[in-house]
Amino acid sequence: MHGQMDLAPGRHGPDDALTAELGQAGEAVDRAIGGMLGRGLSPVAAASALLGGALCLMSKTMGDEAVLQLLHNAAAGVRAGDLRQ
Repeated sequence: MHGQMDLAPGRHGPDDALTAELGQAGEAVDRAIGGMLGRGLSPVAAASALLGGALCLMSKTMGDEAVLQLLHNAAAGVRAGDLRQ
């Protein structure tokens, strides 16, 4: 499944369900991106819509400090070049 990490043989645990769920979510995002680009939206428009939707969902399900920490971690990753690797 796209986005899933390989697990060592015989290793099963609480992370398995999260890994599967993240894989499914990643596939849904990939389909949404493909659909938006297929409709002729620019990559910036598609990315902005996804980011705005993600921020809205996070604000409804997480406290402000948790959202800010997540954004801080994301910014640090960008600065470190993590997205370009």
